[in-house]
Amino acid sequence: MDDELYNSVDRYYQVDEFTAREKLAIEFGERFAIDHTTIDDEFWSRCAEHFNEQELLELTVVAGFCVGMGRAFQVLDIAVDFDVLWSREPAVS
Repeated sequence: MDDELYNSVDRYYQVDEFTAREKLAIEFGERFAIDHTTIDDEFWSRCAEHFNEQELLELTVVAGFCVGMGRAFQVLDIAVDFDVLWSREPAVS
């Protein structure tokens, strides 16, 4: 993944270079981090079209770890070495 594609992740739903599977994984991470209550049966059904049960478990565990570590870093005031494009609203709901 080149820098341009990496920096476009906040607009994943508009970027053709991301596959449908990648877009869904990004949307999952976004929903998990911002409003986990939107991960409903309809969304799980969409996920099941692209991921098997093992992959969904792994995606959930990784998202949980990343969100948890991000919150721990924030609480501990640990600086990050790169700019983060923060958004409080999910791009897609």
